[in-house]
Amino acid sequence: MVFSVLMAKAQVSASGMEAPGQSRPWQTSELLEPGELNDLITKNKAPLVLNLGSVEDIKGAVHIGVVSDTANMAKLKTTLAAKPKSTEIVIYCGCCPFGKCPNIRPAYKALKDLGFNNIRVLNLYVNLRTNWTTQGYPLAKNN
Repeated sequence: MVFSVLMAKAQVSASGMEAPGQSRPWQTSELLEPGELNDLITKNKAPLVLNLGSVEDIKGAVHIGVVSDTANMAKLKTTLAAKPKSTEIVIYCGCCPFGKCPNIRPAYKALKDLGFNNIRVLNLYVNLRTNWTTQGYPLAKNN
């Protein structure tokens, strides 16, 4: 019984769902798996990728910084001010699991409030190291 409950929790985390009491404003269809983004980067077809945390930049990502900081939230808005609302955007933080992340939800909400409608959340359900780096996917420092 305990094992099946733990397995169910692991499957929920892997799908990008949140811990009890946490809401996620994005739909499951708005999650982008790390391998999918890596394929787009490899094919030079990557969307606008925004690093909203304090972790390393994925290859090609624009570093915004932690958007729980007011100055970085303003930087996010300034970075997108001239972009068409249809711009394909991928956001990530990667410092901790979604259930604890102080950056993804406010950034997603800000993008929606600004009228952007093509937003994907990189599914780093554990963190950048586990779900990206250990998979051999490229970081900016590896260019």
